[in-house]
Amino acid sequence: MLSLVSRVWTAFDPPTVQKKSDAIRFGILGAAKTAPLSLITPAKSHPEVVVQAISARDRTRAEAFAKKYGIPDVRHSYQEILDDPNIDAIYIPLPNSLHFEWAVRAIRAGKHVLLEKPSVSNAIEANILFNLPELSQPNAPVLLEAFHNRFHPAVHLFRSFINPADVVHVHTDSMVPWLMTAKGNIEFNYNLSGGSMMMLGTYNFGMLRMIFDDEPEECLTCDTSIFGDGIHDKCDYDFKAEFRFPNGGIGEATTTMRGPILWKPSEARVTTKEVVVLDNTLPPAQEKHRIDVKDSYVIRNKEDHQPVRKWVEPKSHNAYTYKEAGGEFADLPGEDWWISFRYELEEFVNRVKGRQTQYWVGGDDSANQMKMIDMAYEKSGLGLRPTSSFR
Repeated sequence: MLSLVSRVWTAFDPPTVQKKSDAIRFGILGAAKTAPLSLITPAKSHPEVVVQAISARDRTRAEAFAKKYGIPDVRHSYQEILDDPNIDAIYIPLPNSLHFEWAVRAIRAGKHVLLEKPSVSNAIEANILFNLPELSQPNAPVLLEAFHNRFHPAVHLFRSFINPADVVHVHTDSMVPWLMTAKGNIEFNYNLSGGSMMMLGTYNFGMLRMIFDDEPEECLTCDTSIFGDGIHDKCDYDFKAEFRFPNGGIGEATTTMRGPILWKPSEARVTTKEVVVLDNTLPPAQEKHRIDVKDSYVIRNKEDHQPVRKWVEPKSHNAYTYKEAGGEFADLPGEDWWISFRYELEEFVNRVKGRQTQYWVGGDDSANQMKMIDMAYEKSGLGLRPTSSFR
């Protein structure tokens, strides 16, 4: 218990390290509530990252934010940050509808971009953003959609248990308590590309795509709940969607942003095809099958495949570091108190510095992610999130 408390405490109050002279200097666009957890806190323990500047629509708010989190510079506008030659990278935690415009502007200004998920509002914007000519030039800026959870060692250990071709069904769910989301928040503003699929369900979709290691062929169903007050009618506050993948497997995603007060961690439950396991202790007429991931076993008669006995052998695995996760990433750096944002920042810095990255969310991946979100919104009848007029 003490080690758990220590690990959690250090994760949210990490040691401040000496910064290198060539550290990457970040500018933040918007005094967003996600910025401390996503960048400011992880940056404390990274010797090659400095959070240098911030700008917000309300300068007073930006100044208060900078004072609270120890950010040296406050700028009058987002563009002023992009124009600063001393700023190397931009973190964009703006409302979804502004991601496209400011990511494009930042890339054209030659800045590296850490872009909050979802990367943009729809696949139309994604196809433009991730195919910008500036990104294919020598010494092109680095652009990363900040799917922080996909960088954590536990996720890669989980993936190592799964053969995507054998996956039959996946159930994913996520939630936030209703106290954390009010009807008037940006999460439910259609013009700001709100909706539970955009704000939270995109994690579910990303996990489904990782587990199947493929793109969905079709959204079979997508049921949503809306406030129905004539103002928020195009924004879902919860949804349940089912997708068919190329191997015939079904992926299910459920999300609510109006959940119960008692928060429940997100989960992914995977069911795979039965695999025959050699067991010489069984009579010749029977064979032992294993269902991977869930570690469920069944003894069946070979002739008619009727079950004789079933049981489950529960197991749990900890992987706070890549060393604990083992496998191909076992030598990667990390501490047991690093959270997913810290692992993500490590790889972002490696890519900017021209070093090898062991895991990355590329432009094609992000574009396909938006196609999946669009697929679900079209099936739901709510329609795509609005496309920016900026070019």
